[in-house]
Amino acid sequence: MDVSRNDWLSELANDAALERTSFLVEATDQLHKFLDRNSDRIRDLGGLTLIDEDPDYLSIAPDGTFRVRSRYEDPDTGEWVSETEIVESASELIELYNPAEIYTAFAEAAREAAGFEPEPTAADDLLATAGVPPEDSFSLAGDDEGYAAAADTWAAGRAPALEADDEESAAAAIYSLALDFQEKSQQNEATLLEQFEESVAKLASMVGDLVIVDDEDERLILGSSGRFRAEVLPEDGNGEWRELTAPDDIVEFYDPTDVFGDLADSLAEAYPSVAPEMADEDEAEEEDEEGDEGDEGDEGDEAEADTDQADDAGAGKDR
Repeated sequence: MDVSRNDWLSELANDAALERTSFLVEATDQLHKFLDRNSDRIRDLGGLTLIDEDPDYLSIAPDGTFRVRSRYEDPDTGEWVSETEIVESASELIELYNPAEIYTAFAEAAREAAGFEPEPTAADDLLATAGVPPEDSFSLAGDDEGYAAAADTWAAGRAPALEADDEESAAAAIYSLALDFQEKSQQNEATLLEQFEESVAKLASMVGDLVIVDDEDERLILGSSGRFRAEVLPEDGNGEWRELTAPDDIVEFYDPTDVFGDLADSLAEAYPSVAPEMADEDEAEEEDEEGDEGDEGDEGDEAEADTDQADDAGAGKDR
């Protein structure tokens, strides 16, 4: 065995580990300073969505915490799993993302939010800036590879074309695709909830906790932090309550359309001035109910009068 070779490899590994640690410390410190300098701006903006490329998602909330969604293939089951987590520190985020990607995402998100044109790239806009007509451009990877990459990108955005040999395989293919689209639908719904939470984060603290649903087997609240949380009693469970805090979990039990609609109703009930049309409808319904009760009372009085007259007539006959 070549001892000196192993020693060199060991030293190389140790040196690389030290450099990695040093890099993470410096990158974390740099990101901390960047966030501190811009904390007021981020808070006033109500947060920013930095990356929204299914399945990758990264956003920063007004309080400076990050939301990260990742998708990975479970090595045990072979199924794709999506997870959303709250990252509270810059050091955790540096572990997940290259610092250059983070700053690029901030720059692009800020430009997009401001309505600025995207920065020139090596596409037609940059070539035009340099005075090179688009028709004179060329691909460094070669025409064949360039066309192949474009074709792959185009195909990735289209719905898959399913094929099968018999009825059983056709049913299996449709079943698998239905589950895939169910997952995509839940991811889109979770993104809606996340975007709503980011938008109301500054305002929710003024209103406090809002109870949206409060039944025997479920409870849904928009907290003063601007985040949804719920507790449900699943029918297929063992009688234990399940707590839901992440949007990915909430959309398993709630349709965002119903969530937003019920939330609006709760706000209108707690603050009638925000929805005067609903208050007018409620008053009209109450007046109708009072009118119905009055009609029933009049009918009862008339019936009683008729009964009295009949009794008097009967008494006269007896006499």
